[in-house]
Amino acid sequence: MNSADRIAELEIKVLKPLVKPGFGYNLVLVILALIVAIGVFFWFGQLRQGLVVTGLQNQVFWGLYITTFVYFIGISLAGTLVSAVLRLTGQHWQTPITRIAEIITGAALIGAAMMILVDMGRPERLLNVFIYGRIQSPLIWDVIALNTYLFGSLLYLYIPMIPDLAMCRDRLGESISPIRHKIYSILALGWQNTQEQKESLEKAINVMSVVIIPAGIAVHSVTAWLFGMTLRYGWDNSILAPYFVTSAFFSGIAMVIVAMSIYRKAFGLEKYITQEVFVKLGWLLLTMAIVYSYFNFSELLTEAYKLKGSEQAFLSQLFNGKFSGYFWLFFLANILIPIFLISWSKTRNITGITIAGVLIIVGVWFKRYIFVIPTLSFPMTPTYYNAAAYSPNLAEWAITLIGLAGFALLIGLFFRVVPAIPVWEVVHDWEKSTTPVTDHSIRFGAAKGGK
Repeated sequence: MNSADRIAELEIKVLKPLVKPGFGYNLVLVILALIVAIGVFFWFGQLRQGLVVTGLQNQVFWGLYITTFVYFIGISLAGTLVSAVLRLTGQHWQTPITRIAEIITGAALIGAAMMILVDMGRPERLLNVFIYGRIQSPLIWDVIALNTYLFGSLLYLYIPMIPDLAMCRDRLGESISPIRHKIYSILALGWQNTQEQKESLEKAINVMSVVIIPAGIAVHSVTAWLFGMTLRYGWDNSILAPYFVTSAFFSGIAMVIVAMSIYRKAFGLEKYITQEVFVKLGWLLLTMAIVYSYFNFSELLTEAYKLKGSEQAFLSQLFNGKFSGYFWLFFLANILIPIFLISWSKTRNITGITIAGVLIIVGVWFKRYIFVIPTLSFPMTPTYYNAAAYSPNLAEWAITLIGLAGFALLIGLFFRVVPAIPVWEVVHDWEKSTTPVTDHSIRFGAAKGGK
């Protein structure tokens, strides 16, 4: 197969889901939309009655909402590592999955912002945070860092899409609605695949790759300081910032593995998202699992060795108390089993690595839960003689699903209108190793009269 035919085959493969995604794919989107709608219904009830409809209380004032917020902040680092870091280091094996990683980042940050909004109880007072907020407060740092990272991530997602949006504009033609065609035309910014445009695009991507890395690290560090700059057991630890960054890389890679496994199968992209990509991401995941294990060990050893104040009673909640089930589930699902699956050659394949990814993205949520809740449950003053009992109710779970299901829905809708694989980048990599294609009407979605 010559280069032109190879490129044409790739374009047909990635554009087909944009026109005919299949009944199963649309059904999943409808189910996710219904789950979000149910959550919105319960949220309206919370807006009318206040946070009293949840299981939150004076002592445990953060629950599922903030747990999920921290969870989303963690997996949002996927695009920074898989796309920006590897791109700057000259790696190319990850090119077919960069867009999946980048949309995970954007959707996760939108989900994180949504969780903050529902946790406020009175979202109409959101502007007060900006009007009356004090720059000395870590809460304000977090707001600034989150919004900066969200804006930068969406921009970093959009810029590399421009040539593929032009491809959609030119290839899809009459197979889509005129409105959708017009949107592609506007977002493509007049892309005609000229040498000047390609050079400008490469420069913009390189600049954004450099900028987005410190922005990503900053938002995770600030989120860690939000907890670490308190005197509460379980949070009063200077290791939290690098611990959060490591955890974010860890969970972000796992989310990318699961997402690319789903879209590889759903859209028939096995030829482009190969086992090699899974194995290399698996090695990255194993590396981060080892580093993450070290941080967990260091955190627990520091607290357990000193046992200052009532830390012994606090730690007993994790090891053999009411939160022990969550703790040991996290230990097995996040550390032991994934390390085994990736280390053993017989399970170091697409199935084994995907199972490891699923276990991690589930286990990390439980880790966030036992990071937030036990600390708040444990009494800090003589007023509370016993640990507070916190139990999320139906309304709280349903509202939390706005974020969780909404995250998946955003990704699903995105790939309903944008190719899951960055075609122009894949072709660019091919051209580096094969004879360049001379027919510029085929490459990168160059204009062909609207067809």
